Amino acid sequence: MELGLHLPLMEFGEEGQSLARLSGAVDAARESGFAAVSANDHFRFQTPWLDGVTALAAVIDRVGLMELATTVANVALRGPVPLAKTLAGLDVLSDGRVIAGVGPGSSERDYDAVGVLFEERWERFDEAVAILRSLLRDEPPPETRRHYALPGSPLAPAPSRPGGVPVRIASWGSAAGLRRVARLGDGWLASAYNTTPDGFRAAKESLSEQLDARGKDPDRFPNALATMWTWISEDARDADRMLREVLAPMLRRDPDPLSDQLCVGPAAHCAELLSRYAEAGCDRVYLWPLGDEPRQVELAATTVLPAVEA
Repeated sequence: MELGLHLPLMEFGEEGQSLARLSGAVDAARESGFAAVSANDHFRFQTPWLDGVTALAAVIDRVGLMELATTVANVALRGPVPLAKTLAGLDVLSDGRVIAGVGPGSSERDYDAVGVLFEERWERFDEAVAILRSLLRDEPPPETRRHYALPGSPLAPAPSRPGGVPVRIASWGSAAGLRRVARLGDGWLASAYNTTPDGFRAAKESLSEQLDARGKDPDRFPNALATMWTWISEDARDADRMLREVLAPMLRRDPDPLSDQLCVGPAAHCAELLSRYAEAGCDRVYLWPLGDEPRQVELAATTVLPAVEA
């Protein structure tokens, strides 16, 4: 199993947002042997939220050999042409290390912010992904379009990665979502706080059937688990405080189920959880520390990952 780092786009206390904070997190991930850094999309959120693709661009010169991933970018709202232009630029500047994770988003507030009906999200998403793939992977554009235009020429500059930027589709694991992953994607992106290791295993098995039916090799279809909220602490009261006073209110979730789903607690708990995901076939997990990013990255690399068993 590989570890990736989600960039610190939001505030959990009074950390503030700065290039120095991003840089410190990325430096720690690079020095700890992480495979990638990632960022996701919100236009409106209950706490200040730094724009994800801007954050990725800001740390290009610090990532080393790590990949840069969107986990996810809201292609239905950003628009496939502007998003393709941005991702192609990131890919050129990073020497071909971009992964485009995309989804329609689950927040109605984001749709309200740009004046798009939330009820149109799936129709818009399917069309937008088809156009995005045509631009990033030189595939035929959709035959019919309702919501988005197409440029009259290919992107210039084109992505640097051979074959173009891979497009991975986000799904929490529903039957319809997994069919969409198999139909539109080059990989699958799951959500840590919306699944469990058993749920991930079942979804992966279902996805394998969908891929087989489409003539795609399940063993060559990558996956990753995003938004694994993380606070590694041997102090039970400290971990419980982070779960109940910081994370659960922000997510508006019951803290008790979250405690079994996320890397919040002692290193042994986090290693056991990640081991179950590794056994379920998870390729990569993007950790999102709840603050103190360099220290949490170091703990993940030195006390958790060595104890993960596949």
